[in-house]
Amino acid sequence: MDFQRVNGHTVSRLSVHIVWATKYRYAVLQGDIKIRCRSLLIQICEAEGVQILKGVVSKDHVHMHVEYRPSQDVSTLVKLLKGRSSRKLQIEFPELKKRYWGRHFWAIGFGCWSTGNITDEMVNEYLEHHRNPNDNNHGNFIIED
Repeated sequence: MDFQRVNGHTVSRLSVHIVWATKYRYAVLQGDIKIRCRSLLIQICEAEGVQILKGVVSKDHVHMHVEYRPSQDVSTLVKLLKGRSSRKLQIEFPELKKRYWGRHFWAIGFGCWSTGNITDEMVNEYLEHHRNPNDNNHGNFIIED
């Protein structure tokens, strides 16, 4: 099995593919801005204890495949990544203020898809293996004594 996080009373491997875009899909993530955006995202992930499995900064959007702790949630993580990077990029590159006069660098929202090392079929097979055949079946949720 791949690397797992072990903390106190938990063992986990939570990973997610996240995608978000620049506001109006402007192709501003080029040259020095693209390089700085990449380094900011790496810094933020390191500070938050998030491991980047793979990432791509395109000219108008970002893809990241990350692994995170069970105490974190994806929406807060994206909020940190977008908020901190937006603020820093607009401070360091004043030319962005001409395009983004409302101080909103990233578009509203994001896409996320869970990933991992097991499939839905594997989980269902595991649960079926642990089911007592004599128990009443309450839909898809099985109650064990």
